[in-house]
Amino acid sequence: MNKINTKLALTSWFFRPSHQQPITSAVNPTSSQFQIRAATSADLTSVAQIITDSFHSQKGMWGWTFPLLRLGVYEDLRHRLASPTPHQVCLVAVDVTNGEANNLVGTVEMSVRLSDSWAQFGRSFPYLSNLAVHPKYRRHGVGSELLISCEKVSQDWGFQDLYLHVLENNYQARQLYFKLGYRVHKVESNWNTYLLRRSRQILLLKHLNSDSTI
Repeated sequence: MNKINTKLALTSWFFRPSHQQPITSAVNPTSSQFQIRAATSADLTSVAQIITDSFHSQKGMWGWTFPLLRLGVYEDLRHRLASPTPHQVCLVAVDVTNGEANNLVGTVEMSVRLSDSWAQFGRSFPYLSNLAVHPKYRRHGVGSELLISCEKVSQDWGFQDLYLHVLENNYQARQLYFKLGYRVHKVESNWNTYLLRRSRQILLLKHLNSDSTI
């Protein structure tokens, strides 16, 4: 989905330990098929697999690195589980049609960041990253439900805006975001964009209000 660089994709993870209750007050199932809840320590393996599948390929000359990348994601998540911080959450989507409680099909992270721009220096804002869906469940509404749940959490945190990055050439993800009401806030580029001919990143923004489709 929104493919950002690996360093950014692996930052600011928060999970609730398995003995705690999910964030049911802010995140409720939006369909009879998928339940959205906070991730637990028992979800680490599935979350790591889904993220690695979404951001890295198992094919081509670099396919041999896939297991190492997956292990790196898993270890990063495991270490961050031990030190949760406020206003960070990792949500997972679970397919409950077969009565299974751990059939994870998607995940997304949300955290509060500080703006580094001169115009809004020091301003905090909610930011989404690592939206990833199991290949078999793409185009089934999983991504939409995860994003809608993030809107609810963001409003519970007291925010009325929500930001995320998407690559300019990721047309499928852009279509999803625009359908849910996100709009272009800023098109970003750097020396990598020109020298390495990489796609530019687009910062999207959605204004939340009581009339939002959530």
